[in-house]
Amino acid sequence: MDKHLLAILRCPVTHKRLSVLEKDKLEKLNRAIEAGDVTTLEGVALAAPLTEALVTEDGKRLYPVNDGIPVLLESESIHVERFV
Repeated sequence: MDKHLLAILRCPVTHKRLSVLEKDKLEKLNRAIEAGDVTTLEGVALAAPLTEALVTEDGKRLYPVNDGIPVLLESESIHVERFV
């Protein structure tokens, strides 16, 4: 993730800063995805593990990054308190 882009990105819902999800937390999240335990805010189950994600500074909301592009849509966000 480009550091300059990351410096200006904010959660569209809470307006909190975003950071790249740490590798160990991403691995834990991906295990939960593989177990079928992770859904988007709209209730859609994630079918594939994430290669990168952004998380709010309070650690409550996560946004996937697809092919280097952050998906900053509320409907695509994931509440991750129990996963990371």
